[in-house]
Amino acid sequence: MTEINLSTDIEAPIDRCFDLARSIDFHLLSTEQTGEKAVGGVTHGLIGMGEFVRWRATHFGVRQHLASRITSFERPIYFQDTMMESAFRSMQHDHWFTAVNANTTKMTDRFVFTAPLGVLGLIAEALVLKRYMTKLLARRNKVLKQAAESEQWKTLLSADRVNP
Repeated sequence: MTEINLSTDIEAPIDRCFDLARSIDFHLLSTEQTGEKAVGGVTHGLIGMGEFVRWRATHFGVRQHLASRITSFERPIYFQDTMMESAFRSMQHDHWFTAVNANTTKMTDRFVFTAPLGVLGLIAEALVLKRYMTKLLARRNKVLKQAAESEQWKTLLSADRVNP
């Protein structure tokens, strides 16, 4: 099992950061480099408790299908998505949001995964996957910070449905 922890300070209100983080449309924008497409479940808008999304993406030159479900949800401070299917043996992503003040949010990610294939998977986690996933999550957080701190968030969230 590998654990990645990231923290990002964002000059934007907590609600905006929380909604961007659970926006399928924002996720697509933040993962353009992997060609991710939402192909099942919630494919547009804001995902909420109990809902799932099925993705198609290319990682390491291999087209993959993965699906995750929102398994815990407390707006606007926390949500968790848990892998339903993917190349990983297991995966869970916790998203925490803390209002530092009215216009500053601390976003904290805890991403835990286990590769398949036993000992070979452990070696892959240590040599390749941890670095790859950290880079992927850090890029997503950078794009989220940029969107939340600019006017771009209005476009990304304007068409979204709002789930309580």
